[in-house]
Amino acid sequence: MRCVIARFPFDLFKNEVEDSMRGIKPEPVTGDAVVISRRVYPVKQVGEVITRQDRRDFSSAEVVRALSRLGFTCRTAEAAVPAPAPARTPLETASALLGTPAEVRSGAPGAVSEPRADGV
Repeated sequence: MRCVIARFPFDLFKNEVEDSMRGIKPEPVTGDAVVISRRVYPVKQVGEVITRQDRRDFSSAEVVRALSRLGFTCRTAEAAVPAPAPARTPLETASALLGTPAEVRSGAPGAVSEPRADGV
């Protein structure tokens, strides 16, 4: 199929795209994504591999349009799975395990009260 990406014409075929992505590890998906051979790739990564152009030279919409016409399943940024939250530091983990101190109220059972003037 003939398509235009970044003002350059390309003849793309589904099996050639699958072959070119074989052996390439998918990067974390933060935007638009495409499923190729049961692996989820960022659209910009696939576009860079199949066009041999810099990612800044084309938009993800151009690549999504071309890959959709080839029969690949494309997901928009809203439907993509968000990147995992960064891991906690050891200090943050310890703080979470210890929790916050309970509020001390005077007169409450178990509360620490001020020493009296007579020493009792």
